[in-house]
Amino acid sequence: MAKSSILLFLRGKLFSEPSKVYRQSAIGAVTTAVLVVVLAKLGLPVAAATAIAGLIGGALQPYLFKDLRYR
Repeated sequence: MAKSSILLFLRGKLFSEPSKVYRQSAIGAVTTAVLVVVLAKLGLPVAAATAIAGLIGGALQPYLFKDLRYR
């Protein structure tokens, strides 16, 4: 099932609006990257900044993907 879903995603046939998926993914990635930079500038070690930003970015994904429709 996972392999099938991955192949459908890569072909652009898993979601009814692939552009919305790409946009929401980009929002999550940019948010996480900005958090890493901000937390590192505040003095946190890069590993800690990455872990915290990854946790927040991962927690943000369900909110970003809640309105996506599958085919």
